[in-house]
Amino acid sequence: MRKLIILLAVILMASCSEYQKILKSTDYDLKFEKALEYYEAEDYMRASTLFQELLSVFMGTDRAEEVHYKYAYALFNMRDYFSSVHLFEEFVKRYPNSEYVEDCRYMIGVNYYQMSPNPRLDQTDTYKAIEAFQLFTNLFPNSSKVEEANKMVDELRNKLVFKSYLNAKLYYNLGTYMGNNFDAAVITARNSLDDFPDTKYREELSFLILDSLYIQAVNSVPEKEEDRLRRTLDEYYAFINEFPESSYMKDANKIFEEVTKLLKKYN
Repeated sequence: MRKLIILLAVILMASCSEYQKILKSTDYDLKFEKALEYYEAEDYMRASTLFQELLSVFMGTDRAEEVHYKYAYALFNMRDYFSSVHLFEEFVKRYPNSEYVEDCRYMIGVNYYQMSPNPRLDQTDTYKAIEAFQLFTNLFPNSSKVEEANKMVDELRNKLVFKSYLNAKLYYNLGTYMGNNFDAAVITARNSLDDFPDTKYREELSFLILDSLYIQAVNSVPEKEEDRLRRTLDEYYAFINEFPESSYMKDANKIFEEVTKLLKKYN
């Protein structure tokens, strides 16, 4: 075991020594060959360092596209998605007729997909990923990667749905804290249903709207009470028509009973 450790240490030192010589070399053909070797061996750290230097050296030559393309992939494989997506975006602008353009368009979406954060955080990268994948499928509808791109778009859209659902719930849970958050809950929930009509949270969001309207109505100032009660009643009928077997039906019916009782004084 001791001999094996010593042998591995010697090999590692020799490898590092060779790599340092390559870095200091002005033989760019050698650097290109070694960068490809490191890349194929999945030593992306060393490969990317060499590709970064060669990117400017080979600008305008027949090697430029390959260096740029593999440098972007090396960074992707190192999970440096921010730098990788920048290189892929730059590639499609610089080499619009390249054989690599289709894959680069796809990888732009993949990078943004990887950077897409938790639903509770800002979703700018999620929107960018969806936009990139949609552009990819429009430009290359027959690509073998379209199916996978569409799967990722569905996943990203579900994240946006959940984000909008969380926003509506947040306003609802805040209640009257520092203002009337129930109104904001209704607006946010309606926007969510408009943007994502097939959401799996549709029933819960619909009841959230009904309950928010009810809470506002029963706590309303007299001059707004009747109008708000009638809006709640309209929402109740819309809810039971869409969800006649809803798990919220018991609560919905209680709202109906209370609202109709309060409306009697206006008949």
